[in-house]
Amino acid sequence: MPAPRSTPALPEGTVLGSSATVVQFSSAFCQPCRATRRTVRAVVDDMATTGVVIIDVDADENLDVARAWNISATPTLVFLDSDGCEVHRGSGQPRRADVIASLGRAIG
Repeated sequence: MPAPRSTPALPEGTVLGSSATVVQFSSAFCQPCRATRRTVRAVVDDMATTGVVIIDVDADENLDVARAWNISATPTLVFLDSDGCEVHRGSGQPRRADVIASLGRAIG
């Protein structure tokens, strides 16, 4: 039997989505991070899927969290399924189609 998958820590008080969670690691002066945030929000809104939560983690202010997730660049998106297990991740500003496909994998 395979070992259970676990999710590294997130900032205190973080609540995961019942269908999927998108964790965006960003930094304050990162222009691609702002564009990525808009793209992810638009995709989630357009899909109209309930239970999807977007969590924005400032990698500079939450360095311990970023290290736990092995984040080496911003923006980085991590897609979690309903159990909070990572199903996909990508760094850099994604295309809309990539966000749709990754979120689809997370929702199952």
